[in-house]
Amino acid sequence: MTARLDSVCKVICQEGGWKVSNLQLQKILYVSQMLYMGQNDGKRLVDANFEAWDYGPVEPSLYRKVRMFGGRPIEDVFYEARPFKDDDTRLAFIKDGCAALLPLRPGQLVDITHWSKGAWANNYVPGIRGIKIPDQDIIAEYRKRDEAEIPS
Repeated sequence: MTARLDSVCKVICQEGGWKVSNLQLQKILYVSQMLYMGQNDGKRLVDANFEAWDYGPVEPSLYRKVRMFGGRPIEDVFYEARPFKDDDTRLAFIKDGCAALLPLRPGQLVDITHWSKGAWANNYVPGIRGIKIPDQDIIAEYRKRDEAEIPS
């Protein structure tokens, strides 16, 4: 069972002390999804459909929800969020991912998601939105990164 998009995003923003920008949230969400899928036989962490946009993978419904903040920190607009139970392994997974990814600068997160052998690069067409990044490409990216070790 996948987690609610709002629930995962709220945890990421809470872990970031509510200082997370739209760009950071999108990249952390994507990397978390990729790692989770790769480590869990293709099962999604969150029911999200990423698209290949100019600045990397973007979940469009999340973008629409938080775009009003621009580059400023996102405030709590995650009204559909439900709290995770303390023993939910997904919560620990998200928090571990946040510990590794939140200290990175936004440009570093963009560099990670723009990896030339990754799913975004394989689907990106400059200036065109709406190109979905298929789950099988995200899983393939995980496998390639696992072989090459994820750059940071």
